[in-house]
Amino acid sequence: MSHMEKPPIDPQNPWLELRRLTPARIALGRTGTSLPTTAQLDFQFAHAQARDAVHLPFDHAGLSAQLSERGRESLLLHSAAVDRNSYLQRPDLGRKLSDDSAQRLREYAQAHPGGVDLAIVVADGLSALAVHRHTLPFLTRLEEQMSADGWSMAPVILVEQGRVAVGDEIGQLLGAKMLVMLIGERPGLSSPDSLGLYFTYNPKIGLTDAYRNCISNVRLEGLSYGMAAHRLLYLMREACRRQLSGVNLKDEAQVQTLESDAGADMKGNFLLSPPPA
Repeated sequence: MSHMEKPPIDPQNPWLELRRLTPARIALGRTGTSLPTTAQLDFQFAHAQARDAVHLPFDHAGLSAQLSERGRESLLLHSAAVDRNSYLQRPDLGRKLSDDSAQRLREYAQAHPGGVDLAIVVADGLSALAVHRHTLPFLTRLEEQMSADGWSMAPVILVEQGRVAVGDEIGQLLGAKMLVMLIGERPGLSSPDSLGLYFTYNPKIGLTDAYRNCISNVRLEGLSYGMAAHRLLYLMREACRRQLSGVNLKDEAQVQTLESDAGADMKGNFLLSPPPA
């Protein structure tokens, strides 16, 4: 057996079936008292992918061009973190706009008075890769599902070196009733491209996480675009009805009848399903 070949797996291994159903590192086997070479190399590769995702520059120009092709205006802003090192070492700077960006947004709001129902903010966060891969397909599904609501919308706000709380300042300056933040989540060793959604009703500076609702792990191997859009729409409609968001607004969306993005019927929980005969 070459050192790159995977070692044979005992068909009687009770973990084998679970290994087929999860990217988690289980049933890796062993070589003496150590991991097999293949498993060790896979781990190092996943770690490198996670590091690369954190440092990948935000391609805001490419995303802006894609939005423009779909007829959506965008506005580029920057947080108070001047570069990536500053962003990683000073989380507080990523939670507020730079002075120039704040002034630019004030000028936009003055030219478009009256506020908006919904502002969508896209920030690179800790994985610009997630934003590059998932923003457009997710927004497509969201706009399909909310087309009947008739909400007024601001341009899509793109934020370099942004963290979740920067959306509060943006929402307040725009006079937005609701704000949805799309942001790259901290990469894991099996998910360097996970997109997070944060929803806030009546955003304003100084809110804590208790006032936000989070939908996590939006990606092809995680929560589908359609399911994420369905859950977010439920929260938005309930927030408008109850005029709140956060810990007092529970996600009780009914999802049993939804289909996956691939069109196949949703499968039940494999942990509750009887084993094959």
